[in-house]
Amino acid sequence: MVLLRVSKEVYAPAEDSFLLEGCILKEKLKGKKCLDLGSGSGIQSIALLRAGAGEVVAADINSNALIVTKKNVGVFLKSVKKTKTQNVGHFFALKSNLFLNLNKKFDFIAFNPPYVPSEEVKWVDLDGGEKGRVVIDKFLQNVRPHLKEGGVLLLLVSSLNEPKEIISELKEKGFFVKIVGKKKLFFEELIVLRALKRKINNLV
Repeated sequence: MVLLRVSKEVYAPAEDSFLLEGCILKEKLKGKKCLDLGSGSGIQSIALLRAGAGEVVAADINSNALIVTKKNVGVFLKSVKKTKTQNVGHFFALKSNLFLNLNKKFDFIAFNPPYVPSEEVKWVDLDGGEKGRVVIDKFLQNVRPHLKEGGVLLLLVSSLNEPKEIISELKEKGFFVKIVGKKKLFFEELIVLRALKRKINNLV
């Protein structure tokens, strides 16, 4: 496994990162077009490539995160090329506030959002505002048009975010939803939701 490097301006991989990574690695992504939204250190971009993705787009609002992501993915790609352990897909990185600069549809989206409840959003990679839902709710409002029919998203949330409400909203927006990962921490439980986009009349 590649040793990921981060800077003080970038969220370092932690329990939530590793939980989502493990769920990604269980997916069959051979040849699929994938999005690592909020790429941070690049841990999920690497997981997507390891899972066989044909194309991975890493997007983050933080320019420093994109620099770190590109460096870490670059190290991974060099190690794969050197050992010839697998064929890897194409990788791209761009700056985007959620889907603002993304004009394509994906087969698979992975998102580890800022989910920590806070009175204000001071740290964009951690603070989630009221109920930790500010960014999550914006994501839910905009994700469907960016997924192909039959596409899948993995969303990491906390028990502090009222996950039942999130699941209900995803179902209302035309997704089949199930929980594919859990990890209990001292003051919360981390949860990975897997949502499959289904066709619904009048929805894209």
